[in-house]
Amino acid sequence: MTVYDGVGDAEFTFELLVSRWAELDWHPTRGAQPALVARQLGTEQRRWDTVVVEVAPAALTRRRAFGDRGMDRDLLRVVEHAPAEWAWYRDALPDPGFPWRYVRAAIHRAADRGLVETREGSRGRVEFRRVRPYPDWVRRIVAVENKPDLDARAADALSEQLDHDVSAGLLDEAWVATSDADERVLLEEFPHDVGVLSCSFGDGVTADAVEPVWHATTLDPDETITSASRAESPEAHPSYRLELAERAYDAGFRSYHETTRPDCQSFQLRRSGRALVPYCTAKECHQTAAECSGSCEQFAPEPPQWRTGGWPIDGGPGKAVRRLLERRRERARARVGTDANE
Repeated sequence: MTVYDGVGDAEFTFELLVSRWAELDWHPTRGAQPALVARQLGTEQRRWDTVVVEVAPAALTRRRAFGDRGMDRDLLRVVEHAPAEWAWYRDALPDPGFPWRYVRAAIHRAADRGLVETREGSRGRVEFRRVRPYPDWVRRIVAVENKPDLDARAADALSEQLDHDVSAGLLDEAWVATSDADERVLLEEFPHDVGVLSCSFGDGVTADAVEPVWHATTLDPDETITSASRAESPEAHPSYRLELAERAYDAGFRSYHETTRPDCQSFQLRRSGRALVPYCTAKECHQTAAECSGSCEQFAPEPPQWRTGGWPIDGGPGKAVRRLLERRRERARARVGTDANE
């Protein structure tokens, strides 16, 4: 039986399986590449199903010293430009193009997280210095569009988005992962720079579940692209690629437990090869992320006595699921960070 039997959303489950495969076996054509994997990230113009951030393992280990949470652009601005010695923040940072009070607030927020140190300098000025240098940990960023079922019409509709991916200057590669499509149709409709992955997850995530049928071309990303508005100073902003990588570092691809209801009695995680995917025992299917909510007619919250029990389900099965997924995310970071391929 495949993971798509039932009334669930094949694309959501397919997306989780592709993401897990990428975490285990990336890259499809260039051999093993250490990487972090996230889901549903992007820009105002485009959101990608799976984002793979290839990393420098030793540098990622230094990045992990800044903590498990990602940094937004305001924190990145502070941490990237933080001086080695004490300095007034206006002397140390480039003019952002917006009021300095917002920068000052970001410095205090960074200090609260232990990312920088602050003190009161002469005339009550806020001075700060770095705790450690922010490392150059991102090597490449790759997007994968997950479409388990593709016909000519769907491929044509997707081709415009893929044209954007190729030309936007944010990616090093773009791929489409599919399980049931005419490869000739895809190659006719898609930009030739976009790679195609043929996925067979009937037995879940296995060593031979994914095969490249068209190799992606290496693109030419622009590191100078930022999220600065026209009124702001681009040189004072981190690159958009680094912002995207930090968001991927923060979220991973298992964050669906934040938007679904693992505290429902019908929620389970079931093994599919080397992956764990959500399953609804009430509907007997792999549910969608959207339908697994408190408004579901089948939603049955855990009894209070479950949540007050001790080991092995301290806090209830729902919290146990969250802890399990968070541990797996952290284990993936640690494994990549200790990779010998530097």
